[in-house]
Amino acid sequence: MNLYFSMVAFALASSLSPGPVNLVALSSGARYGFSASLRHISGATIGFTLLLLLIGLGLHALLSQLPYLDQAIHYAGMAFLLFIAYKLARSDGEFAQQSSAPPPSFLHGAIMQWLNPKAWLASLAGMGAYAASGSTLLVGQFALIYFVVCYGSLACWGYAGSLLQHQLRHSGRMRLFNRVLAALLVGSAVYLL
Repeated sequence: MNLYFSMVAFALASSLSPGPVNLVALSSGARYGFSASLRHISGATIGFTLLLLLIGLGLHALLSQLPYLDQAIHYAGMAFLLFIAYKLARSDGEFAQQSSAPPPSFLHGAIMQWLNPKAWLASLAGMGAYAASGSTLLVGQFALIYFVVCYGSLACWGYAGSLLQHQLRHSGRMRLFNRVLAALLVGSAVYLL
């Protein structure tokens, strides 16, 4: 039973810690509300769980044989972080009712996880620590635990954003909030260099 508590603790620590997907969930919750953010949250959770499963089932072995693919994923992730930061920084600060920009989609959330260096590191570290034996049962159990924890964690970020809506009603405050989040994303991308 201690193995499962350890899996939950690892999943919780890596899912709740700030990262690009969490920041987008926070921003989406603040701008569009919690319900509209659930598509992004669901897509990000399913995208991450699929990545985690594939890493556990041997994708990491393929990547070690094709280092250029690993490097391409790394640079695509950095570019995607910068793109999301740009979109946040350029946001007009208007809320969903007044803005024509749609909330982040299910597919956006899923793709974001596949381009998220934090997701790759968490997948590799988690599977290395808890399912290095390659046991399909352990890989599946860890993925199921991570799915629940990841969904709950992202939902907390989205909900926290929705709680900030009242404080960010003024478009100037929302623009500042989005630009701070954009700067954090740029910092994450620069850190990867």
